[in-house]
Parts: sequence; C-alpha cells; structure tokens
Amino acid sequence: MNIVLTGFMGAGKTTVGKALAEKTGMPVIDTDNKIEEDSGMEISDIFEKYGEPYFRELEKKAVSRVSMLKNHIIVTGGGVVLNKENIKNLRRNGIIIYLHATPEIIYDRIKHTTHRPLLRCPDPLSKIKELLSSRAPFYEDNDLTIDTSNLTIDEVVKEILDKTGQNLKNE
Repeated sequence: MNIVLTGFMGAGKTTVGKALAEKTGMPVIDTDNKIEEDSGMEISDIFEKYGEPYFRELEKKAVSRVSMLKNHIIVTGGGVVLNKENIKNLRRNGIIIYLHATPEIIYDRIKHTTHRPLLRCPDPLSKIKELLSSRAPFYEDNDLTIDTSNLTIDEVVKEILDKTGQNLKNE
C-alpha cells in the first residue's frame, strides 16, 4: 500500500514524506520532482513557458506512472486533486492523506520561497485563501485528514503511522 500525501503547498507534504520514508524505510517519490525530471524543466519554467493547463497534463501522466508503484510514499503537488482521474489512480494502490494547514500558517511557511508560480502576485495570502477555498471540495476526497497547523513533523508522522498501520523499518 502506498501512502499518498495531498494538500496545499506549505502544508508539509515534502517534509512529512521524507520523515515517513526515514521511519518506514519506504521509498519516497515526489510527483513535482518526477515532472521536472521527465520534462527537463523546473515547474516554474513550465508554468511560465507553457501555462498551467500544460503542466496539469504533465502532472496527470506523472501521477498515472507513480500510482502503479507499491509500498511507496507519494508526495503530490498541491493541485493534483483538481483532476478526479489523478485521485482514482492514486487510490488504486494507496491511502490518500490530506495534510491541511490554515492560510496564515501556509503563508508563514512559504513566504520566503521563490519557486511557487501560483503565488507570484501582489497579495500571496489572499491568493492562498482563494486557492484553498476553490480546492476545498477536491481536498475532501481523501481517506484521512490531518491538520498540520500546530503539529510537529514527528506528531504528523506518528498520526499517519497509527492510522495506516504501517510498520517502522526496524520492526
């Protein structure tokens, strides 16, 4: 069974994915990294040169491939949930865990990053609120929701391990 992490940028997917991999010994794969690897371009360059619809097609192909894996931790991009086919594919071999955080926490976590194409705007916090609101119904299609706003990485990992029944690598 795969552990699939969904959620908005800054919710903790990448950090939690790495910590889960360390605890379980399961390999971790990031769909955004896979897209960059396959395309030979950074996500921000794909958005700039070809636009979001093109990126979403690349994302759909990457998700289709990684969803065939077994016993992996799959870290998804924040918008992967916008395509129902992505969720259907990911659920085939995995449990979908939505990592949620408040807009203010997300903003605080990512305000110093420069590689977030959707937040290159005058008021990133408003954009975060807008995107979270529009994506809320899509994020609800999950097997487990964890609010990471006030939890440590270790607390999030423990909750995932407890709820999924995954074993630690030394057990």
